[in-house]
Amino acid sequence: MVYVVFIGVYLFALIGIGVYKSKSIKTQADFAVAGRSLTPWVLVGTMLATWIGTGSVLGNAGKTYDTGLAALILPIGGVLGIILLTRISGKVRAYETFTVPEIIGKRYGVGARALAMVALIAAYMVIVSYQYNAGGAVLEAVLRNGAGEPLLTTKTATMIAAAFIIAYTALAGLVSVAYTDVANGVIMTIALVIAFPVLWIKAGGTSGMEAAFAARGLSDHMNFFGVYSPMDIVNFCLPPFLLVLGDANLYQRFSASSTVKGASRATTFLVVAVLLVELLIIASAWVSSSMIPDAENGRNVLIYASRELLPVTLGAVMMTTIVGIIISTADSFLLVPSNTIVRDFYLQYLKKDATEKHIVFVSRVLVVILGVIAYWVAGLFAESETFFTKALYAYTIYGAAITPALVAALFWKRATSVGAIASIISGTAMTVLWKEAAFVQKIVPEGIYGATDEVLPAITVSVVCLVVFSLLTSDKGEHTLREV
Repeated sequence: MVYVVFIGVYLFALIGIGVYKSKSIKTQADFAVAGRSLTPWVLVGTMLATWIGTGSVLGNAGKTYDTGLAALILPIGGVLGIILLTRISGKVRAYETFTVPEIIGKRYGVGARALAMVALIAAYMVIVSYQYNAGGAVLEAVLRNGAGEPLLTTKTATMIAAAFIIAYTALAGLVSVAYTDVANGVIMTIALVIAFPVLWIKAGGTSGMEAAFAARGLSDHMNFFGVYSPMDIVNFCLPPFLLVLGDANLYQRFSASSTVKGASRATTFLVVAVLLVELLIIASAWVSSSMIPDAENGRNVLIYASRELLPVTLGAVMMTTIVGIIISTADSFLLVPSNTIVRDFYLQYLKKDATEKHIVFVSRVLVVILGVIAYWVAGLFAESETFFTKALYAYTIYGAAITPALVAALFWKRATSVGAIASIISGTAMTVLWKEAAFVQKIVPEGIYGATDEVLPAITVSVVCLVVFSLLTSDKGEHTLREV
């Protein structure tokens, strides 16, 4: 009951904030980029809460349950990507754009802009879908009868989570999301800082964990080195690196900054914040896994730890933190494609003279439509993949398709529209074919195919196509990215 009360109060508070802030939404800039009014500290909070999502609290945590201490390597890709973003954030804020496809379109033209929009929507629908699955998992864990049996089916729990996320996002867009993200980021960090030593003591420290893992034949869970091969590290770390380097959510928040300098400062602080929280999540999952012999519970290790291993009040705060992380990430990844369709399609081809009021209305309708599509995708992925696998696949689709062309648009003057289009198409196609097409498995030697996830071939093909086709067409005359 304590968990229900904590989460219920939190959710009602979110809806209250959404309703209150919705009254201040007058323009597309208000809905999409919070009126370009966010201070550096608000930016740090909202970017932290956006990046630390289900891929971290359930994906990386679940991988930690499977592999142990070696999972501490998993955040390195995202952290390195954020370090590079410190060189990009100010440049992005200098352009009065709302979306990543808009930046790509300014440099490469309408064809590349349209393809970037399609790739972004496809990847983000997958990401939103497993946020719904995660929200449903939390509801199942919390709402149980006296015998400990779930009161809701997985499908019903996921549906409720999806409905709440869609409604909250549609209310006030980034204005409400950004400021509640700050609270989520603070609560998340404090809860993890307190929870880790509590779990460590409960597990009996190093000796207790060693004994527990040894009893289950998992002594290697105490090892950092020798668990992952070099190719494993590439497969696990490259997708989040590529995603964060071109993540439309973070670019949207750069655009929401009140100043160019503020965007750069916020990104610098974000490096430390992300590293701290990611490592605490994995460390807490590692310690908790020594006390969870049941693999089914281990799949959602931090949810189980919150309910069964932590003191009730701290566990309720932790569970509420997980809910906040899920909602924050889902909101952001739902908001971006809505804004993208409005800016990169609706206002370009259907209604160029739309009023601000009409644009906000259409944005909200699109949030609902896309939310329903993501729920359908969630049904496809419900049990077929782990959260970790889903996250890597979605990150790869986006990172291989969009990140090379986007970074080149900002920093490489010889990149051309032909090169960008070839990069986007080839990156997307290789990601899907490598994972889904049976003939690829027949062509590629089994030793290579079995050890290599789709990210390495996809990013390789994408970058090669970008460079080769750009160099071949660089004398044809191209669009130039303009600061406005």
